[in-house]
Amino acid sequence: MSVTLTTDAATPGRNSGGSSGGGVPTTVATPTLRALLRRSSFWILAFAGIVIVAIVGVLVSGGSHAAGRALAGDNAAPAGSMALAEVLRQQGVTVTLADSLVEVRDAVGPDSTVLLYDANGYLDGDQLAELAARAARTVVVAPDFLALQALAPTVGFGGVSAASSLQADCSLPAANRAEELLPGGDTLSIPQGGHPLLTGCFASSTDTFSLVQVENATTGGLVSLVPDARVFNNENVTGYGNAALALGLLGESDSLVWYLPTLADLPRTGPPSLAELTPGWVSPVAVLLVLAAVAAAFWRGRRFGPLVAENLPVTVKASETMEGRARLYARSNARLRALDALRVGAVQRLARAVGLGRLAQLEEVIGTVAQITGSDPNEVRRVLVNANPHSDAQLMALSDALQALEQAAGRAVMAGAVPAAEAAASASREFSPPPAERMDP
Repeated sequence: MSVTLTTDAATPGRNSGGSSGGGVPTTVATPTLRALLRRSSFWILAFAGIVIVAIVGVLVSGGSHAAGRALAGDNAAPAGSMALAEVLRQQGVTVTLADSLVEVRDAVGPDSTVLLYDANGYLDGDQLAELAARAARTVVVAPDFLALQALAPTVGFGGVSAASSLQADCSLPAANRAEELLPGGDTLSIPQGGHPLLTGCFASSTDTFSLVQVENATTGGLVSLVPDARVFNNENVTGYGNAALALGLLGESDSLVWYLPTLADLPRTGPPSLAELTPGWVSPVAVLLVLAAVAAAFWRGRRFGPLVAENLPVTVKASETMEGRARLYARSNARLRALDALRVGAVQRLARAVGLGRLAQLEEVIGTVAQITGSDPNEVRRVLVNANPHSDAQLMALSDALQALEQAAGRAVMAGAVPAAEAAASASREFSPPPAERMDP
C-alpha cells in the first residue's frame, strides 16, 4: 500500500528554470511492504538463522540426554549396553554395575572380570594399576593415553582402521569365535617384531590391531584393550562378530563388574588455590616487574640535596613582609619579639625627630624624648625598653603607647617648645651611659 502526497514545491522568487509564476508539483510516496521487506532482508534472515540454530541445539542436547550414558549396563538406548548385560545374566554371569572404585573394591573377587570404560578420564594412574591388580581379567574399552601408560606402556595408538575387513588371525579363543570385527574403528599399535606379553588380534596392518591383550608378568592377570567402543553398544553388538567377542571377553568368569567411573572417583582436595590456578610464568614476571620498578625509582627519582639560598628576582612590598612577619609572630606567640621590632623602629624614628643621629645612645633618646614631651623618663623607658607583654591585649596597649609617644614627640618638636638641637645637647650632657648600652641600629 502506498500513499501519494502532492505539494507545491515552488518558492516565491525561486522558480524552476528561471520562469516566474507557477509551482512544481512534488510527489512523496510512502514505502510499500515489499520495499520494507527488501530493506530488512538481512536482519530477517539473521533472526531466522538464530532461531534455526537454537532449535537444532535444543533437539541435539535433548537427544543426547535421552540417550543416557554410553556403554551403561542399564541403558537401552543405542549408545548403551543393556542388551549385552542382559545376555550375560541369562548365561549365568552375575553382572554388578559400579559407579565408583569403592563399589568395585567391594564387588570384585579373585576370579572376577572388570569392564572399564572411562570416557572422561576420571581415574589416575594409581587407580588404574590398582584396578588391574585386583581383577583376574580386565577389559578396557577405548583406553586413553593415561590408561595405556599405566596398563601397557609399550602399546600406542594406531589411528583409525582403513581395512575393509578385520579378521581375528590370533590365538585368543574369544577372537577366534568372533572371526570378524566391525571395521572402521580405532586401533592400537604394538612394537614391530612382537612382544612375549602382548597379543594382537584383528590386524589392520602389520602393527595395528583392534584388540590387544596384555599379560601381567607379576600377577598373571590379563588386560584386554579394545579401542573401538562400538563393539559393545546396543546399536552394533549384533553386527559382524561383535557379540561373540564381547561375550567371550566378559563371560569368562561367573562374576562381572561393569564399571563406569564418575566424579565420585576424583580426589576431594577442595577448590584449587590461587597458586594452583596461576600459570608458572606469572611469579617470575611479577618479581621482574617489581625489580624494574625499584630500579626505575632509583634512576628517575628526585634526589634531595641540602638547601641552597637563592636570591629571587622579585621585589616584595614592605606591607607584605610586615604582614608575613606578623603572622609568624602571632603563630608562635612571640609577643616580645614583635614588640622589640616595633621598639627598634620607634627608637630610630624618635632619634631623627628630636635631632639625634643614628649612633645616638638609647639613654640619650629616652632623656631627650622625656624632656621634650615633658614625660616621666621612667615611663618612657618602660614603653621603649622594660615592659614585657604577656597577652595580646598588653601587646596592643604597648604598641599604642609607642605610637602615642612618637606623636607627642612630633607635636612638641613642631610646636617649637624646646629646640631640638638644645634638647639633644642637654640630654647628651645629662646622660652618659656606658658604650655597651648603645642602640644597635
